[in-house]
Amino acid sequence: MSLNTKPNLASPDDFYQELIDTHRDLSDEDSRDLNARLILLLCNHIGDMDVISEALKAAKKA
Repeated sequence: MSLNTKPNLASPDDFYQELIDTHRDLSDEDSRDLNARLILLLCNHIGDMDVISEALKAAKKA
């Protein structure tokens, strides 16, 4: 398995809106905590350390 970096969301605008709505009214600290929990949940869902490492490297480059 390798990291898919091509557009893969059926409705990216809906995703973005939900992400923004989820962060609304949170303090900066609570927003950072939410992001950390979300990252850990998604990494657990992926479950493949090679893919996760590839994603970390790609995110750092960007």
